Amino acid sequence: GWKGPQGGWGTGPDLTLLSQSGPTLDMPVPSSFNDVGQDAQLRSFVGWVWYEREAVLPQRWTQDLGTRVVLRIGSAHYYAIVWVNGVHVAEHEGGHLPFEADISKLVQSGPLSSCRITIAINNTLTPHTLPPGTILYKTDTSKYPKGYFVQDINFDFFNYAGLHRSVTLYTTPTTYIDDITVTTGVDQDTGLVNYQIFTQGSEHVQLDVRLLDADGRVVADGSGGQGQLQVPAAHLWWPYLMHEHPAYLYSLEVRMTAQTEAGPVADFYTLPVGIRTVAVTESQFLINGKPFYFHGVNKHEDSDVRGKGFDWALLMKDFNLLRWLGANAFRTSHYPYAEEVMQLCDRYGIVVIDECPGVGIVLPQSYGNASLQHHLQVMEELVRRDKNHPAIVMWSVANEPTSSLKPAGYYLKTVIAHTKALDPTRPVTFVTNSNFEGDLGAPYVDVICVNSYYSWYHDYGHLEVIQLQLRTQFEGWYRTYHKPIIQSEYGAETIAGFHEDPPLMFTEEYQKSLLEQYHLVLDQKRKEYVVGELIWNFADFMTNQSPQRPVGNRKGIFTRQRQPKSAAFLLRERYWKLANETRYHPSVAKSQCLGNGPFTL
Repeated sequence: GWKGPQGGWGTGPDLTLLSQSGPTLDMPVPSSFNDVGQDAQLRSFVGWVWYEREAVLPQRWTQDLGTRVVLRIGSAHYYAIVWVNGVHVAEHEGGHLPFEADISKLVQSGPLSSCRITIAINNTLTPHTLPPGTILYKTDTSKYPKGYFVQDINFDFFNYAGLHRSVTLYTTPTTYIDDITVTTGVDQDTGLVNYQIFTQGSEHVQLDVRLLDADGRVVADGSGGQGQLQVPAAHLWWPYLMHEHPAYLYSLEVRMTAQTEAGPVADFYTLPVGIRTVAVTESQFLINGKPFYFHGVNKHEDSDVRGKGFDWALLMKDFNLLRWLGANAFRTSHYPYAEEVMQLCDRYGIVVIDECPGVGIVLPQSYGNASLQHHLQVMEELVRRDKNHPAIVMWSVANEPTSSLKPAGYYLKTVIAHTKALDPTRPVTFVTNSNFEGDLGAPYVDVICVNSYYSWYHDYGHLEVIQLQLRTQFEGWYRTYHKPIIQSEYGAETIAGFHEDPPLMFTEEYQKSLLEQYHLVLDQKRKEYVVGELIWNFADFMTNQSPQRPVGNRKGIFTRQRQPKSAAFLLRERYWKLANETRYHPSVAKSQCLGNGPFTL
């Protein structure tokens, strides 16, 4: 196993602090380090931690100079420095996205068949990180020890840290397929698959592509670094519950051959491809030309013990709950989720609003050039990683920024324009909680995503004002912008097992009643221009400690252990009803009622 964390009280990615050391622990990967041990200092630790382990490599990797050996880190939160056999090979800023290093020369230069991988990680957040934060030094020595500080954040989830996803060693030939970009279209019943392939290592390569259907039959083929494959009578990729055959995936096989000084070289890659289109009108969100209504959830990568560490069993449980619920979509609040999550969304037809870690952008200094340049870099990394997933239908560049501040307008305009340039095929949004009259970023989005917590964070307990306030919200936004609107967050804190009738705050009855009030207005406005509703939240999750957070945020419709509260059954009934109303029937003769529950795929 990995050895780590070792750390002192250093703050920020400052190499001069690396010499300080602390205790050594065995640490599972992937996992956050915070909740694995019994040490309160480790749980709230801010600064450098060090992970290290030895890996034994196959003989071919270390002796065949035609083999390229790559170290890939799925996620290291937040700032990471990587060494192999004591040699610096990579640095990366930002959790949630992968990075890698070619380590061939280091492992092929001597008699060693093993390599020592060392990763130093710093979880300090500053006004210029994404998400931002501030280190607050407590200087009153009558209250705090000398040098005492705390990490202050403006977002409502725990800043878990560590190696949250797999660390992988893999190989390619020295001439290899580096990247593939696929975009799709539809011309009548012919599917169009546009591909662009990038190689490294040699300019003289032969590229052959084949597109296979779900039964393994070749339906189109081509050659060269870019081109278009045409698929007659194509099976389109449809969202879960929108079609009787959702989430149809083809396989794009790319074969590269090259003649090098060392002889012939071959590389091969298979990419799942879903043929689908996405478009936005002033009142509709269209998938394959048909109106799509988002009925789903916001999530977090969060669970007991593991923190934000990837876990296959937990992921499958969550997807089974989503399908049971009748949810057809979620937003990756408030950061990119693991690649395995996106792959499952492609397979199951769960539509994704893919959000970057732009949460807690509140302070004026977080809108400066340093923050902006990093934000643009993050969007480049996110789009490069996720661009080929049919399930992803929209990018979100931020959540609840202070978008009424003067510098926010230029900042959000720039990030949105950059994202559109990176990927012209998908709409772009950010999620706002500002007033429609003062929001300086809203003019640049394709879809208005708005968060509101009527009768929770204000008018406490007064469920009777929700309908009026929600109608006013929707009508103000639509009158101003004439763009489709998603209710991207709404909900209420609920302690499982608390019951009061008439409903009182924090009880299961109150959460259910609040949702019902929202639904009355949503049912009116979805006939006009509201195109979705995403509950906050799928499950309870951990936050910083505060008097308002009884061991985390309790707005989940499931507990942190994935057990349902009363509201889960309310939403399940609603979502299956919505699915039945909005399902696209390609043939009236074949159409059938879903009923109020799951059906066999």
